Amino acid sequence: MSYLVLARKYRPRNFEEMVGQEHVVQALSNALTTQRLHHAYLFTGTRGVGKTTVSRILAKSLNCQGPDGQGGITATPCGVCQACKDIDSGRFVDYTELDAASNRGVDEVQSLLEQAVYKPVQGRFKVFMIDEVHMLTNTAFNAMLKTLEEPPEYLKFVLATTDPQKVPVTVLSRCLQFNLRPMAPETVLEHLTHVLQTEQVPAEPLALKLLARAARGSMRDALSLTDQAIAFGNGTLVEGGVRQMLGTVDRGHVFGLIEALAAGDGKTVVETSEALRRDGLSAASTLEEMTSVLQAMAVLQAVPSRAEAVLDTTDPDAAETARLAVRMPADETQLLYSLCLHGRGELGLAPDEYAGLTMVLLRLLAFKPNPEKKTLNEPVRAAAPAFERQAPPVAPVSLPVVAVSSPVLAAVAAPVAPPPGHRLSVVEPPALAGSEPRRPVAPVAPAQDAAKVVAMQVRVQPPPGARDAARSDEPSAPIVPSEDGDFWYETVTQLVLAEAISALTRELALQSQLVARDVDQWLLRVERESLNQTASREKLQTALATLGHGVKLAIEIGSVVDSPARRNKLAAEARQRAAEEAIHNDPLVQSMMRDFDARIVPGTLRPV
Repeated sequence: MSYLVLARKYRPRNFEEMVGQEHVVQALSNALTTQRLHHAYLFTGTRGVGKTTVSRILAKSLNCQGPDGQGGITATPCGVCQACKDIDSGRFVDYTELDAASNRGVDEVQSLLEQAVYKPVQGRFKVFMIDEVHMLTNTAFNAMLKTLEEPPEYLKFVLATTDPQKVPVTVLSRCLQFNLRPMAPETVLEHLTHVLQTEQVPAEPLALKLLARAARGSMRDALSLTDQAIAFGNGTLVEGGVRQMLGTVDRGHVFGLIEALAAGDGKTVVETSEALRRDGLSAASTLEEMTSVLQAMAVLQAVPSRAEAVLDTTDPDAAETARLAVRMPADETQLLYSLCLHGRGELGLAPDEYAGLTMVLLRLLAFKPNPEKKTLNEPVRAAAPAFERQAPPVAPVSLPVVAVSSPVLAAVAAPVAPPPGHRLSVVEPPALAGSEPRRPVAPVAPAQDAAKVVAMQVRVQPPPGARDAARSDEPSAPIVPSEDGDFWYETVTQLVLAEAISALTRELALQSQLVARDVDQWLLRVERESLNQTASREKLQTALATLGHGVKLAIEIGSVVDSPARRNKLAAEARQRAAEEAIHNDPLVQSMMRDFDARIVPGTLRPV
């Protein structure tokens, strides 16, 4: 007697035996019970999820005659009447299955539709089942549209496809569509356990879990792999044999790789990769197992309360997964997951599969986040001072000073690591009006307890206007008034207001200092050589002539202490300080700062 494979032997014969498709079973059962039947059904889903099985059960439900021959349309076909037996054995004359993958032309479809004009011979309905319907040509689709839209009352269409995107919308709109979902690994595991108990085949639970995961949502693939595993294990399913048959990687290797990557141990990573090569284990399977473990780790890190839902307590690997979730930082887990996910597509491009695996794993070590760039582990104490990096005299570095208000710590780091020898000093922020003066704080010695003051090399964008505020806090050097300075300031102001000078000529006038005046020649001094342009000097001479100063200008390079630009800057600073003092001394502002811990964002005050 020939052997019948498990996938065919345990094909469901009725809706009660269907697993994993409760949403489809419920809809069809209710429709059959109330006899609200559509004339065309479309079943979509991946391979091995039950599209053909549902079609045959539906055909039996429509044509079942009952054990006594007096039955009608039912959601529970008897399975013993002649119609049910013939449909199960593929001999029912009124049930026609057409494989559109090999019969995709218009002639085959027309031949099938020619039978639609004849009433059923044995059953109550004719059922035309077209499998892989997306393979039909456009002409074949067009040929069946009219019959599909208005078939005879005794004709039912059942279409099945794994790619509904290729089915024309004109066909989709004429069908009642059901999407059969991929089987969950838990559903496949439960069904495999039931099948093997019926077959009296001993099996280890971990071996069945491997088969359930390898099926990738297909019950037919799971049963086919189980057949292969039974033959491989000589009638017994053990974890080692199934793992060897599937070429999957032991979770011990996966955990070892993740542990080594978390510790930055490149040597162990390379040695483990070479061990996988020697054992002939699949590199793609290694990355797949790692993504599965990393996904569980990421969920545990983000939502620790879902530990019981994510991890199977009966799985001995669950404790190791939870341990690694604590061992590896969350950002590294996300990075490694992304690298493993995209690395599977790169294995085929690498000259060697295992060399590609090694490069994918070593990539994490190359892009491993700097452990120094972590957040502070301890909360900042109240009235935390600001930090300023001071460079040694041999290599001065200018960095902004950020005032810190409790309980927020504002850290501004340089784009590059500071040279050795830098030390931290405490800088007192400016006191607000109406507040108590702060006592000076002594600099923190490098040998003090690191738990009190921790300097991190983190890049934090300063608050809006913080840099401008830091620069504006440094008052400009005072100007000693002079007769030439006053005269030159008034003259340049008249030229600017009259728009007699512009661009570089205006900059030359504003940035220069009048050093000496003769009857026919004036001497100007500028700091930048770029302002000493012949064209700008001649244009400024022409503008001065319009005010009655027909003189020739001479320009020298040197230090400028009194220029119109410096006087304008001093006036602007004075207006700014007056505006800030007016705000700080305002009783309403002081009450808000005192009662609601409000603060004025630096750089946001502008004089009106």
